[in-house]
Amino acid sequence: MFDFHTVKKASSEYAKPADFHPSYGTAGFRAKATLLSSTLFRCGLLAAARSILLNAHTGLMITASHNPVDDNGVKMVDPNGGMMPQSFEAVATELANCEGDDAVVSVLRDRVFGPTTSGSARSAATGTLTVLIGHDTRPSAPSLLAAALAGVRALEVHVHSYGCVTTPQLHFLVYCANQVPAAPLPQLQSYFDVIVGAFLNLTRVGELEAGSDTLEAAGAGSNGGLLFVDCANGAGAEQLEKLVPALESIGVELRLRNIGRGGGQLNYRCGADFVQKDRLPPTEMDDVSVGSRCCSVDGDADRLVYFSPLDGGGISLLDGDKVAMLAAVYIRDVMNLLPMELLHDIQVCCVQTAYANGAATAYLQDVLQLPTVCTPTGVKYLHEAAHNADLGIYFESNGHGTVLFSKKFVERLKAVEDHPAAKELLLLSQLINQTVGDAISGILLIEFILRRKRWTLQNWQTLYTDLPSRQLKLQVADRSSITTADAERVCITPPGLQDAITRVVSMLKHGRAFARPSGTEDAVRVYAEA
Repeated sequence: MFDFHTVKKASSEYAKPADFHPSYGTAGFRAKATLLSSTLFRCGLLAAARSILLNAHTGLMITASHNPVDDNGVKMVDPNGGMMPQSFEAVATELANCEGDDAVVSVLRDRVFGPTTSGSARSAATGTLTVLIGHDTRPSAPSLLAAALAGVRALEVHVHSYGCVTTPQLHFLVYCANQVPAAPLPQLQSYFDVIVGAFLNLTRVGELEAGSDTLEAAGAGSNGGLLFVDCANGAGAEQLEKLVPALESIGVELRLRNIGRGGGQLNYRCGADFVQKDRLPPTEMDDVSVGSRCCSVDGDADRLVYFSPLDGGGISLLDGDKVAMLAAVYIRDVMNLLPMELLHDIQVCCVQTAYANGAATAYLQDVLQLPTVCTPTGVKYLHEAAHNADLGIYFESNGHGTVLFSKKFVERLKAVEDHPAAKELLLLSQLINQTVGDAISGILLIEFILRRKRWTLQNWQTLYTDLPSRQLKLQVADRSSITTADAERVCITPPGLQDAITRVVSMLKHGRAFARPSGTEDAVRVYAEA
């Protein structure tokens, strides 16, 4: 049976601060780093417990993504490389909020393991199961890592730290570790072997089909194959350096900025979130000329946006909506080359939230004629909806997203893998991280598609023209006073609010607006476009 006395003793080293009430949401737990030691210890317990219950390796990523450097957080990773199920979020929150060590033991015993968990489940896990852990570049990472390690070890489950890695890399490694559970744990290099290998193979396929002038054409336009990458002074900097040789081989030169040296601060006036929301170039881009090809990732490299500097200090932004459209155009073109019988009962779907620009939705529906689904805000909702299709494309406007291939579709492609289009889509399924949104994988995807179609950023930008839009965040006393329906596009309470919004937008061409409570603070987020 489980030694809960050991758990209680270890827990006593990580008391929860008074008046701290963490809540597990789409982003996991996030707060000021100084408050999180107890949360990380208890998440270590939870990751170990889920490893035992599922008889599989699990993961734990210490990061607060695009938040300021003084914050930190933790995301749980399930054996399939995906996020922890929503059904377990309430249990995680309950465990993190326990007052006292006895309560920790009680919730772990009764709510996490439950009365049906036998001692045989525990003994079967001994010596085989491991929790895989990674962290970003925050100064608080070492102490929080120590707390997480203590939590895992309190249940006598093995633990392996990969050190500073991106969130998508940790998800990928957890997935790989569970493909052959008895094999040695995967090395970080396996991530690059898969995605870079697929990228290089795709470029060879593209060159054979497009002719020898592809490289010259792909380099046409401002600054040719040069790409400036804003690394947000985060975990992506070191990992992106490993892409330089692969991209150089096809004529794309990466110049990395905000790589965490020289005093640059994580996510401060840099990174995908800053660029997307403020519509300004990040720091360390003063010498980048107007019209240059640029992109930004966020602190843990799971978001990506492209942009070009404009005269006067602004940018021409290619956000997650534009990334989704680029992927959708390319995938539709390749799928049109497949035999029709191969596509029988294959469902393709593009998933968006209410924040997707109306022009992007219209382009999907009217031009590409692809089915669309709108979900509530939060990557867990988009990912789930995309999984329900055989090929699901989702990118939030903030730059987080991926393209998911169902097992059925992959198997059908493998049956005709000598067909050029099938081969291309199979390689694409390897290039694109199937577990979670991935900025590094995304850069390779975008660079391949632009090269394949011989497009500049300007060509990409002209797919459609965004409707002008604005976002505001308003502090309120009680965010729960606003409730929504229809994927957060309609306000149910307070009475009269939706009627007022409807009256305003009805006066404007292509008018649309919504208000929704924040998922993390007492604030209301407002979006409007016309």
